[in-house]
Amino acid sequence: MGWSWRYEDAAGAPAGGPAETFASQADAESWIGQTWRELAGNGVATVTLVEDERTEYRMSLGPADS
Repeated sequence: MGWSWRYEDAAGAPAGGPAETFASQADAESWIGQTWRELAGNGVATVTLVEDERTEYRMSLGPADS
């Protein structure tokens, strides 16, 4: 099993991003915690954590709504 991230722009279209694969969910989450600012700066608005082809969750890289 492998964990990876999928990237989308603000319109919901696929966006470019590193094709990293991780051995665990914790490794994937640690990596996104270190790189989300760079991804957001490159136009990634949303990321989806995927284990093989199963979606674990999706989250925005933008600021939280007040």
